[in-house]
Amino acid sequence: MNTPSYLKIRRSPKAELHVHLEGTIEHEMLFNLAKRNAISLPYRDLAGLKAAYHFSSLNDFLSIYYTGLKVMVTKQDFYDVTLAYLESASRENVIHAELYTSPQSHLERGIPMSTMMDGMLEAIDYALDNFGISAHLIFGLQRHRTEAEALDAMDAVLPYRDRIIALGLGGPELGNAPSKFREAFARARDLGWRTTVHAGEEGPASYIYEALDVLKADRIDHGVQCESDAALVQHLSDSKISLTVCPISNVKLKVFKTLGEHPLGRLLDAGCRVSVNADDPSYFGANVSDNLHQVSVALDLNEQQVLTLLRNGFESAFCDDMTRMKYIRVLEHEWLC
Repeated sequence: MNTPSYLKIRRSPKAELHVHLEGTIEHEMLFNLAKRNAISLPYRDLAGLKAAYHFSSLNDFLSIYYTGLKVMVTKQDFYDVTLAYLESASRENVIHAELYTSPQSHLERGIPMSTMMDGMLEAIDYALDNFGISAHLIFGLQRHRTEAEALDAMDAVLPYRDRIIALGLGGPELGNAPSKFREAFARARDLGWRTTVHAGEEGPASYIYEALDVLKADRIDHGVQCESDAALVQHLSDSKISLTVCPISNVKLKVFKTLGEHPLGRLLDAGCRVSVNADDPSYFGANVSDNLHQVSVALDLNEQQVLTLLRNGFESAFCDDMTRMKYIRVLEHEWLC
């Protein structure tokens, strides 16, 4: 097939809907922030850090991820990390980004909510003015914690409620069913937030049903285990429930052995609204353009299929319809150039 080139994918306008801010900290920045804040890391040097980035499972990855985010202490740290991602994303023509953040991991270290939010939001505002990238925050709950802790964290962010675009749920999936957070997601809807849930990455297809039926999720993060249930795939297709898929992450975390085994192409053919995202680009060594290109080559996707994936990113975004159509018009114009 005529798979589009990496250059064409990179220069095409994109939305990134599934990226964890704390997972964007590049190696050098991680060490620089650790030094700035006198934080001891369990890695002697960059080589040792890179050697640690070989994961056997989601839990294996998360243990290193939660260690790495401890270097973020001050408002300047949150500003610097956010701006570094947005500047990098704008260079690959991401024009709309929805960033997961993990406030509970920072709160438990005594970092005030204002320190986090003021730093991230100032960087978001600067990036819009200077790079033209529109970015919004997803307030990510960690599913290994209690719902009471989730509600406390949501209370703490209420002064910033108008700057939160959605409530999300991430963290170790197995043994932590979505239904555990029924009240938190009901509160999010009362606040006017959209909702998105990590489900069906390592967890079963039944978790996707729970996310939709119990939490009333607007969007599913990952969702790749839906393929084990034909009725669920049909429901996702018919309902146009968006799946924010992260192919390279799935391979790095051993959900699939190779990109060639990834179900993205089959889900696309089934009419599911799948988009491609990076998840944690610094840990998995691939940004959203890399994910799109590598999975396109591995699955032999043609130009129309890749364009559909790109369009699905904007179709799935938590933005108003006028903005969405503007983005799609820009994408389709640039794709033809």
